Amino acid sequence: MIFSAFERMVAMRYLRARRSEGFISVIAGFSLLGIALGVATLIIVMAVMNGFRHELLGRILGLNGDITLIGSAGEPIHDYVSLAERLRTVDGVTLAAPIVEGQVMATANGVAGGALVRGMRAEDFRDRVLLAKNIKAGSIDGFKDDGIIIGVRMASRLGLRIGDDITLISPNGNVTAFGTVPRSKAYHVAALFDVGMYEYDNTYVYMPLDQAQLFFRVPDGATGIELMIANPDNARNLSLLLTRMVSPSIRVYDWQQANASYFGAIQTERNVMFLILTLIIVVAAFNIISSMIMLVKDKGRDIAVLRTMGATRGMIMRIFFLSGASVGVIGTLLGLGLGVAFADNIESIRQWLQHLTGTRLFQAEIYFLSQLPAVIDWGEVTQVVVMALFLSVLATLYPSWRAARLDPIEALRYE
Repeated sequence: MIFSAFERMVAMRYLRARRSEGFISVIAGFSLLGIALGVATLIIVMAVMNGFRHELLGRILGLNGDITLIGSAGEPIHDYVSLAERLRTVDGVTLAAPIVEGQVMATANGVAGGALVRGMRAEDFRDRVLLAKNIKAGSIDGFKDDGIIIGVRMASRLGLRIGDDITLISPNGNVTAFGTVPRSKAYHVAALFDVGMYEYDNTYVYMPLDQAQLFFRVPDGATGIELMIANPDNARNLSLLLTRMVSPSIRVYDWQQANASYFGAIQTERNVMFLILTLIIVVAAFNIISSMIMLVKDKGRDIAVLRTMGATRGMIMRIFFLSGASVGVIGTLLGLGLGVAFADNIESIRQWLQHLTGTRLFQAEIYFLSQLPAVIDWGEVTQVVVMALFLSVLATLYPSWRAARLDPIEALRYE
């Protein structure tokens, strides 16, 4: 649609209301503000939901395997060395690491709590980039013999520092004449890691593979083999291929199966939030309709004068269409700028608000992550902007058509 200079001038003049038209201008201003807030809120919420998914996925895949092989019925895998070597030759597999995993009670300084022990070789630990690059104290060189690596939040909870001892108690104890006695052993803390995910930093204990085999009584086996692959999105297809390669006594599952509840909940919440927040833009669009209808009624005499001076119905329609659409376009652009700026600096804003109010706005214990993440998907941003512009344009069609259909004789008669 091409607008002439005259049409643009009249349309902009109608947006600058005089004192007698102040109420119409107020409604148009609220419409603009509503669209801006709706667009900004949608962009921010979508960015945060994307950030949650991205951070959870990165940390889960960084600490756990993309594909895991375990023995059926909890039986250990005894030929894990040869099996791991064979799995490394599969196209797309970048790492095959045997692990020994088990639940324990960790106690130190009179404080106790549940923990998950993951026994692995030192070279496999170094290959986990997320772990190796987030050692906050101590050194991986101490990851041998009785040296273990724990998370910074567990160390804080149990009051531990580098070199301190921590006692691990296994529920699968030793059978004696007096009954089952829990098995326990003391280890010293060689290093602390901080991956930024509360559940892992507070729960996981990494132990040398040979020590974990002794502690959990699987001296010649592994409870599982974790595979890292080049393309995690291909995990489902690759797991089906591996199922046909390995023994029927070994079960294969991928990260999507293991964490379906996490990502399913995030996706559902994301869709619902998008639908609810879209209503803000819809309400603002209805405000545009009401303000434009009031403007058309108020400008009835002006429309009649323009028609008698030679203005066509198309010109009148374009004038009011431009007036209403300008509110939507300006509001959308303001919302775009506000939303992107807020999402880019959301963690800094959170820290500032926490300092200002003296309260914790984002608890790691509840949300699993220690920082508020935000990842802007420009494809989604484009969808939000296009949707807002479409609703804004749609809202101006009826008032513009009504202005164009106004009979100048009737308008002048009743003025």
